[in-house]
Amino acid sequence: FGGQWVGSAGGLTSGGCGGTGSAWRGGGGGCHAVHNHTDGLGTHWFAFDESETNPQEEEEQRLRDEETRKNDEALSRSSANNNGISAVFVTSEVAPYSKTGGLGDVIGALPKALKSRNNEVVVVAPRYAPYEDAIDTGIVRELHVAGSTHTVRFYVAYRDGVPHVFVSHPVLERGGIYGDAPGQSYGDNDFRFALLSLAALEVPLCLPCASTLGEDVVFVANDWHASLVPVYLAARHQTEGRYANARSVLIIHNLAHAGIFSSGSFPTLGLDGEWYRAFEWKWPDGGTSLNLLKAGIGTSHRVVVVSPAYKEEVLTREFGCGLDGLMRDASGLFGERLVGIVNGIDETEWNPADDPHTPHAYDVSTFVEGKAKCKAALQQEFGLEVNADKPLVGFIGRLDYQKGVDVMMDAAPYLIEELGVQLVCLGSGDPALEARLRDMEARFKGQAVGWVGFSVPVSHRITAACDILLMPSRFEPCGLNQLYALRYGTLPVASRCGGLKDTVRRGVGWTFRPNRVSALKDAMRDAVNTYRRPRKFQGMQRRAMRRNYSWEKAASQYEAVMRDALGVTLRDSDRTRRRASRLCNEDSRARRPSLTELLRFWA
Repeated sequence: FGGQWVGSAGGLTSGGCGGTGSAWRGGGGGCHAVHNHTDGLGTHWFAFDESETNPQEEEEQRLRDEETRKNDEALSRSSANNNGISAVFVTSEVAPYSKTGGLGDVIGALPKALKSRNNEVVVVAPRYAPYEDAIDTGIVRELHVAGSTHTVRFYVAYRDGVPHVFVSHPVLERGGIYGDAPGQSYGDNDFRFALLSLAALEVPLCLPCASTLGEDVVFVANDWHASLVPVYLAARHQTEGRYANARSVLIIHNLAHAGIFSSGSFPTLGLDGEWYRAFEWKWPDGGTSLNLLKAGIGTSHRVVVVSPAYKEEVLTREFGCGLDGLMRDASGLFGERLVGIVNGIDETEWNPADDPHTPHAYDVSTFVEGKAKCKAALQQEFGLEVNADKPLVGFIGRLDYQKGVDVMMDAAPYLIEELGVQLVCLGSGDPALEARLRDMEARFKGQAVGWVGFSVPVSHRITAACDILLMPSRFEPCGLNQLYALRYGTLPVASRCGGLKDTVRRGVGWTFRPNRVSALKDAMRDAVNTYRRPRKFQGMQRRAMRRNYSWEKAASQYEAVMRDALGVTLRDSDRTRRRASRLCNEDSRARRPSLTELLRFWA
């Protein structure tokens, strides 16, 4: 699950960086990394720019636009009489307190957007470390799990009017989120997040800050770490008459992380044996494991993935990570139980007109001059040739298989030597890819930078300074970096998958497929050729900066999903759960991908 950082309200601290690989260290002003400067994969490709047409792609886009239009009309109807929804978001990460990637950013922003729309929202997360603004409520709860009773204590902080409840217990307060070091997960993460899930269900029952929620509440579980929430809601509360009208929504930010544990750890969860089948995961060799995400999908009332295109992808064997059968059941057999919603961004934090991390501010009317100044400053900071005519291309992200970093590295000599770009990369992860970044910088001194590590301020400066952002991901449920880039007038060149397909449209960037070196080269050649036509390139930048990337639309869509979930009767819910569990177990053994395929996603 990669590295992590843990922060206080005043800044970010602790070690690890997204993905796997070297650690980094953070302080109040962001995060500091040691500035370690550091065969083509196919032949068939498609590269798109704003002038190209493709009938199949146009039809796909037309269908997505039509679905968006219908959704917007439904949202308008559902929001016309908005009396407010009570929601509890349960998560393993929430920025600025804890974060390894997009999950922390989303939960740091979405509840705030929902609160601004007249909803009552509470966030529940682990207390990994003492947080400066989190106050001890003095309230404790005894929870029975793993064969014994455990006492948890609740702390509360308020951000933008949203109560953030932190669950305190020794197993959660080890300093790390998922492990002590990148790639080294704690062996008892099933117990740790079972404790979080149980504690979250107690919050509306015992904390004054959540007393207005009542029991008619929607529990919003995020990823496998909170996927036990819908299970415990059904198994421990609704069977005893509590939360009779409460419902659950599961948000899957990345289906590739499923929460796989030994079958022998089932007693740790503190559930009756009849629930075992909801978790059972059968391997091709006949072995079994527990799959916490599977149980969450089968038990929740609604399932959300983080883009419409990703919703379609998770129904396929290629991207379904072995859960495609269950996801198809969720999508087809039970109505619109599966929904795709594109993330928004925090436009206060990511605002080129008021960004404390960048040397020059700019907006849509001053971006030509402002970006030029930011570009020159970054070139000077990184020891690059200060040259306004050279396209400055950036990459920000984990160095791993999913992000397609190997494809970018294979294409780098062509980009630098043939296309004449400067390449700036920021990230950490796979040691082999970290070494390739260092080698690239050493080989192309003055034209390339490979910063191994991570820094929030530097990520902002790269986003503001670059002309083009590269995102060659093999799969990308939503992606946030392309949204940050578009907001700053930095045009993406991205693989055509998941949320990138939904957000990098013609006229604001270039997409390519399949994810091959040849395809990336041709898409980059199109982008550089456009860059050398300033009027056209600046028109695309202006168009990108004028788009709305806020959470407002996504928040209204989540409202509609939660209202829909609240309309589900318990009888329908029980029928859905039984059907999902039976179909998944009947269908999935024959369709289960190989262990090698799964490890590719879960590495």
